[in-house]
Amino acid sequence: MATSNMASVADSVRESPDGSKRILVTGGFGFLGGHVISRLLADPEVSVHVVDNLTTNPVTLDTLLSEIGGSERLTFDVCSIADYFAGTPAEFDAIVHLASPVGPAGVLRHGGRIVSMVVGDAYILADYTEDRGARLVDLSTSEVYGGGRDGLCDEGDAKIVPAETTFRLEYAVAKLAAETALINLHARDGLDVVIVRPFNVAGPRQSGEGGFVLPRFLAQAVLGLPLSIFGTGEARRAFTHVYDIADGILLALYRGKPGVAYNIGNHRNIVTVDELADTVLEVTCSISEKEYIDPVQVYGSHFTEANDKFPAAGRAIHELEWNPMRDVTEIVADAHEYLTKVPSADFARLAGAKVIEQLVQARQAIPR
Repeated sequence: MATSNMASVADSVRESPDGSKRILVTGGFGFLGGHVISRLLADPEVSVHVVDNLTTNPVTLDTLLSEIGGSERLTFDVCSIADYFAGTPAEFDAIVHLASPVGPAGVLRHGGRIVSMVVGDAYILADYTEDRGARLVDLSTSEVYGGGRDGLCDEGDAKIVPAETTFRLEYAVAKLAAETALINLHARDGLDVVIVRPFNVAGPRQSGEGGFVLPRFLAQAVLGLPLSIFGTGEARRAFTHVYDIADGILLALYRGKPGVAYNIGNHRNIVTVDELADTVLEVTCSISEKEYIDPVQVYGSHFTEANDKFPAAGRAIHELEWNPMRDVTEIVADAHEYLTKVPSADFARLAGAKVIEQLVQARQAIPR
């Protein structure tokens, strides 16, 4: 759904007495958050307040604010959710909760604390929204499915907990625990909450620092370095454009049924990681080669790859009227265009400069 039409579906968010809507976005300056707040601010009746500790922002705050454009309807606090709500929070009509440890590598430094972080924030926001009668949209993860049925993940499927205990598993069960508690609070107390499970978000302004594959591939292609593919490259993903994901989140906010979880992922974009690398090379016209490595060489023994996963998105398509429109080539092209236009300091953030340096070092250490 086009951003310009989004205001017309704002049915499930209450209005303030003056007819406006005041929305809090946690993690609003992150990769996904920046696109969500841009779409929210497209509605002149919406004001947005962001709470973000800036630990995973992909570009500098100055760069992001300049891209979003100045607006008196955008305010922010740079702090944690706990610190913000320890004070006297403002009155909000809805909360879009995006803040979280994120990324297959980004979660590693939080191992052992991920559950308390994710679940703790969820309870803070649940208590606030229940007390105020506001709506809460909670961003969960496709990781809760544990791989689903040979990769296919439907909202009605069992949530599978793998046998091996890993940091990635902690992230998955933390998100599952949070959404389970929130849905139970809806069933018991009427909490107005909607759950979103995104699949393989990618596109402009994504950073490679968290271990995300597309920005790393693009940076390597631009720099003339080999594209480092983990394992055999046969892992299957349903890469979904960040614009489509952001539209899905707003539709969940405005149309989602309370107590319901929605898969937001483009089921038409299923490709292997090796095929993604080929698309990157084609779009960038790069002469880089592909190489296959063990990710443990880069991230250490705590790193684990995800199982194959791709969504059954029928619920979002039919109930929210969500229509993902962008294919993998467009995702790559849009991300590439953005990467090549940002200032050099932001290029390093987006490329995941530290990760690329580690990859180069790992490659040099391999006997030839």
